[in-house]
Amino acid sequence: MQTLRYRTLDLRAGGPAEDRAAWRRLCTRAAGLSGEADAAAREVIAAVRERGDAAVCELTARFEGRSIAPAEFEIPKFARAAACGRVSTDLRGALAVAAANVRVFHETQRHGDTGLRAEDVSLASRVTPLGRVAVYAPGGTAAYPSSVLMAGIPAKVAGVREVILLTPRPADVVLLAAELAGIDRVFQIGGAQAIAAVALGTATVPRVDKIVGPGNAYVTAAKRQVFGLVDIDGIAGPSEIVVLADKDADPELVAADLIAQAEHDVLACAIVITDCQELIPRVVAALTRQLADLPRAEIAAAALSEHGAAVLVEDVAAMIAAANDYAPEHLELLIADAEAAVPRLTTSGAIFVGAYTPEAAGDYTAGPSHVLPTAGAARFASPLGVWDFVKHTSVLRLGPRALAEQAPAIVRLARAERLEGHARAVEVRLKQET
Repeated sequence: MQTLRYRTLDLRAGGPAEDRAAWRRLCTRAAGLSGEADAAAREVIAAVRERGDAAVCELTARFEGRSIAPAEFEIPKFARAAACGRVSTDLRGALAVAAANVRVFHETQRHGDTGLRAEDVSLASRVTPLGRVAVYAPGGTAAYPSSVLMAGIPAKVAGVREVILLTPRPADVVLLAAELAGIDRVFQIGGAQAIAAVALGTATVPRVDKIVGPGNAYVTAAKRQVFGLVDIDGIAGPSEIVVLADKDADPELVAADLIAQAEHDVLACAIVITDCQELIPRVVAALTRQLADLPRAEIAAAALSEHGAAVLVEDVAAMIAAANDYAPEHLELLIADAEAAVPRLTTSGAIFVGAYTPEAAGDYTAGPSHVLPTAGAARFASPLGVWDFVKHTSVLRLGPRALAEQAPAIVRLARAERLEGHARAVEVRLKQET
């Protein structure tokens, strides 16, 4: 294999202005939702709204070349059990380890009602699980049982009454993951039509309260468009990693972790930020060697060439600043005293600390959900967790003394906003007490 084309951006003082401009463009990336996928998803949603199950069948035949009747949408329990039995013992054991770790971690995220009580006053924020949630998992050649665990288990830990899985052409291992996650029902439909079906509800497919899980551009566009009818976990863009590496970082580890993200998709982003200029050619050489026998080398090489970069900065403080500017989905620390850097890194979806914490562990067995914000959304969004599957309701109770104390302020504010009915709603109660 020829030497990889992997650009270097020099952000040090005096570095090229075009390098800083290129870095700004990388930091202001967004999940692309306009264009063909957005328009197609809009048409799909309109069709499902108008014709329900019939539209799902027609669209599945058109986009997937697969004939399916509404009676075949849901996979019966006996078929799911048979699929689970076909999974090898070794793979079953690996999934069981992952499921156990994911469940144990997410049990720590449970939390109860909050609020305060005082004389004549009770104010609470009540926590209630969502009633029904859909987990989307790509099917066919792209089988991601780990994503089923990472989304389904937090939902069940939260207490969601019914979790359904949407997955076209489900592989046996995906159905096993559904069993381990405690998923209640599985529908073998996918694409934007599946998103529309669970957002709107059809004669066969139940309407849900929230849709989570990764999908292609059409699935993502559909999720964005049904937001408001249902909740969603976020707008997913291509996978991404930033590795902070100093002069003592092992270039083989840096390269391995960049490739682990780049092999996902030609649009994946894999970036190393370093204060050691000499490390960069060693990383490029390691990338070239490791790509030589990688099954998905063509995909990884394209991602590294088009969306990757070695970013050269002055020191560790500048590494941290650059990472915070980029707000990566995954951030890996291969620097001295990595623990000391963690509190200063504030915009990442997940942080992997030290040489023995590869991002791959987070993808499969470590425990925290690997469903993470992408495309810079880690500035304001969080990993998928138990908190995504509950809602909070405010419960207010005022007694007569408490209302009397607050009444003057309520009445003045209401009339300042020219909402006379609000003021009178308080005053009528005060009159009844006199």
